[in-house]
Amino acid sequence: MSNYHIKHLEEYYQVYRKSIREPESFWEEIAEEHFLWRKKWDKVLDWDFSKPEVKWFEGAKLNITENCIDRHLATRGDKTAIIFEPNNPDDEAEHISYRQLYERVNQFANVLKSKGVKKGDRVCIYVPMIPELAIATLACARIGAIHSVVFAGFSSKALSTRINDCDCKMVITADGSYRGAKTIDLKGIVDEALESCSGVENVLVAKRINSGISMKEGRDFWLQPLLDSASKEGNAEVMDAEDPLFILYTSGSTGKPKGMVHSSAGYMVYTAYTFKNVFQYKENDVYWCTADVGWITGHSYIIYGPLANGATTVMFEGVPSYPDFGRFWEIVEKYKVNQFYTAPTAIRALAKQGTKLVEKYDLSSLKVLGSVGEPINEEAWHWYNDNIGKKKSPIVDTWWQTETGGIMITPIPYVTPTKPTYATLPFIGIQPALMGENGNELKGNQVDGRLCIKFPWPSMARTIWGNHQRYKETYFSAFDNMYFTGDGAFRDEVGYYRITGRVDDVIIVSGHNLGTAPIEDAINEHPAVAESAIVGFPHDIKGSALYGYVTLKDAGESRNHENLSKEINQLIADRIGPIAKLDKIQFTEGLPKTRSGKIMRRILRKIAHNEMDNLGDISTLLNPEVVQSIIDNKL
Repeated sequence: MSNYHIKHLEEYYQVYRKSIREPESFWEEIAEEHFLWRKKWDKVLDWDFSKPEVKWFEGAKLNITENCIDRHLATRGDKTAIIFEPNNPDDEAEHISYRQLYERVNQFANVLKSKGVKKGDRVCIYVPMIPELAIATLACARIGAIHSVVFAGFSSKALSTRINDCDCKMVITADGSYRGAKTIDLKGIVDEALESCSGVENVLVAKRINSGISMKEGRDFWLQPLLDSASKEGNAEVMDAEDPLFILYTSGSTGKPKGMVHSSAGYMVYTAYTFKNVFQYKENDVYWCTADVGWITGHSYIIYGPLANGATTVMFEGVPSYPDFGRFWEIVEKYKVNQFYTAPTAIRALAKQGTKLVEKYDLSSLKVLGSVGEPINEEAWHWYNDNIGKKKSPIVDTWWQTETGGIMITPIPYVTPTKPTYATLPFIGIQPALMGENGNELKGNQVDGRLCIKFPWPSMARTIWGNHQRYKETYFSAFDNMYFTGDGAFRDEVGYYRITGRVDDVIIVSGHNLGTAPIEDAINEHPAVAESAIVGFPHDIKGSALYGYVTLKDAGESRNHENLSKEINQLIADRIGPIAKLDKIQFTEGLPKTRSGKIMRRILRKIAHNEMDNLGDISTLLNPEVVQSIIDNKL
């Protein structure tokens, strides 16, 4: 197989050089040899970052589900495609073979068609981590409907915003979900969201927690009876290479979330190729990514990447702490997991528990450990390496984004020498650049700059749904002819990259990108609040947590601050979701502002980080005296 499975460093450099020198022939070869096409492309790549427009494999016809399912039936029909591990370890797990997956996806696709869903329609999927989530996603792809998965931890307000933004015709959900010892009323959240979504015609409801829920006559249908009466056969819709496969929303630093649109062919080729190499997947391995399909990690590395390689992928419904903090390791032992992909937040939470619960389990099956969602700190890296990998399973610290579709900078296990806190080298075909403040590219090593990518890759998002102008402004206006990632990075003496964090107002909390603007908007809705500013501060488990500075309308407000803090966090949970709650709230007389009225978040960030002696010149502020009062009253 040409260049498809990279096994040593010299080969990485050879393949990388080829992918940069002759990107079109490189990706053409990968696409031709490893995928099923209904019709070959007329042109490999057409691009112009000034527009910005990117097209890969133009003119090709395919369906991604034929590549993820149908083509494996002859050789891997009885092989397990998905292992479903439920929230409660006492409940029975489910092993779904490729043949069963084929039948279940067809049944679901036929149900969608019977409800009038057709190619190009948008379907919102708000389902917990149960098999129906993966099957619904694939069923949409099979008939050419565009899926928009919304993480089942988001509030009704966040859900309705996403449904309305891309005008979904249908919502797929469940009666509720299990999360550790708790249950969540998902159907209630959907009902509330749909009060302000006029475009939704039908709601399909999977039964999970068997709760009593209200079903709206004519709109809501239980899923199972429809599936039971649907045919297990069905043809996949033939899609154009550039037809949208899905929309996935990501938090913007300003305003409403951005619906990133991913295409069919390029996304498939790149996620499959990265999966194979970044995890060094071999035929009978068992692979487990602990993310939720509600995030891009779950789309690319629980569903599409693994299934396109005929892999066995684990879907876990629960949380790392239930029934105790040994749950991850119990699952690794139970399925003899070979590749384990999780977030630094989870690693830090587990490290805090010591190693007693790790030592109970046999982790000898592990060959590769992965980290995703934010840069992994050194302490967590060593704990993971020493206690989980036993110093023999390399850690791939992967950097990528919802917008990139697939992993961009990463070690390749057993190929790239790893270095704690470094994502190391660009993946094949990726051309990073570090840019200085004044728009010049910083050449050479030992430099710190803004991370850009100067050449298109197959899985990049093509636009923001319904707002191409915003796509252009957000990603292609900071630097000429470059995709700007929004992240800063450092390149060391050997050319390894370390991601230094966001350079805009997005804070990564437990691996989730949270824009500060929507959270501030929620706080400012409180009748007692005049204005607010959110910054991140270091947190030993979440990586970063949220610190809110809140000014009240009546400075002498005698209300109980503790109650106010609770009300503010409740507002945030209702508007955005519990993940966006503030860890610290400090009530202030005012906020430091420039003379043009801009809040100086940089100063607030330093105070939150306890870097008071490094505030720089504050004499030019409109109200420098406020800074001292904030410091004096710091939490």
